Amino acid sequence: MQKEIYLDNSATTQVLPQIVDRMTEAMLKNYGNPSSLHRKGFESEKELKKTRSTLGDILKTGSSSIYFCSGGTEANNWAIKSTARRYKKRGNHLITTKIEHASVLHSFKELEEEGFEVTYLPVNDKGVISLEDLKGLLKEETILISIMHVNNEVGSIMPIEDIGKILRESKALFHVDAIQSFCKLDIWPEKWGIDLLSLSGHKIHGPKGIGALYINDKLNIPALIVGGEQEAGKRSGTENVQGIVGLGEAAKIIKGHGNSKIIQLKNSLLNGLKKISGVHFNGQPEDYHTPIINVWFQGVDKAEVLLHMCEEDGLFVSTGSACHSRHPKPSHVLKAIGAKNEALYGAIRLSIGHQNQEHEMEQAAAIIEKRVKELRQL
Repeated sequence: MQKEIYLDNSATTQVLPQIVDRMTEAMLKNYGNPSSLHRKGFESEKELKKTRSTLGDILKTGSSSIYFCSGGTEANNWAIKSTARRYKKRGNHLITTKIEHASVLHSFKELEEEGFEVTYLPVNDKGVISLEDLKGLLKEETILISIMHVNNEVGSIMPIEDIGKILRESKALFHVDAIQSFCKLDIWPEKWGIDLLSLSGHKIHGPKGIGALYINDKLNIPALIVGGEQEAGKRSGTENVQGIVGLGEAAKIIKGHGNSKIIQLKNSLLNGLKKISGVHFNGQPEDYHTPIINVWFQGVDKAEVLLHMCEEDGLFVSTGSACHSRHPKPSHVLKAIGAKNEALYGAIRLSIGHQNQEHEMEQAAAIIEKRVKELRQL
């Protein structure tokens, strides 16, 4: 049987076996509704408190600032829409970047339809904003800035700490989409001046369908989903206890592993890819301590064909963000960094996870080289 090499970890990760075990235990043993007043309810509520404490410790915030939800998309929608609507009397100007996740960009488009003014910051060819550009756009009416920590397509890292310092002199609130960076890079909301922060379980070898939003205790952000008054009245709906348990376990494990192995594997893969003639990288993957490589090859302008050819050899990669990989439109991220037309249609994304091994990097580069040569001969 052919051995699989999975390099699409920015789309989702395989749940670790020990996390599955803890989730199974929660489903079979601590199955009570956390809102119930009997012992089974208290047992489930205790599991929620454990994960809240774990996330608070990693972010260096109090556990009372952590609110569970269904995932990163909901957390982003909640943070952006509820904050803008809540503080509209202060002003109607919002700032984000051109390379955000669709859940962020679509939220801002919806707010534009409601009458908000939205400015979309450009990025350089590395996928990073200019701090001077940001300073120049801030005005009295600016109430919210939303900027991702790590880009999900090219892996660029935004200067979040520096942005936080700039915003300390502004009344604007600061939201960070940390879905690709949580437990992989340090990010400390209170120290860095972050008011809201989104995270997700399935990017860190935890389950799908669970995430969380950090909300600064000083803020009064209304619920996006109403009905049951769960999560201190911030997010209604019976809590996904087993998912929350899985999120907490994943956060502890991945944070404990650190990032050094991932970067070592990434460098090995980069070295292998560089041996392929006509290789080009989008952004500057060597400069980012993130697990993402976005690459294209001269003479190859059909990324989806290359993807499926690699799949035949057991190698799983992506053509970009999984949110858009089924659509033929060019990546808005690659367009924003000024990628060539050939790259817009020919780029693939490789993203490494904690279950990958050194020998897989060599094998992956060899598979891609073989398939690129075949495509060039067609």
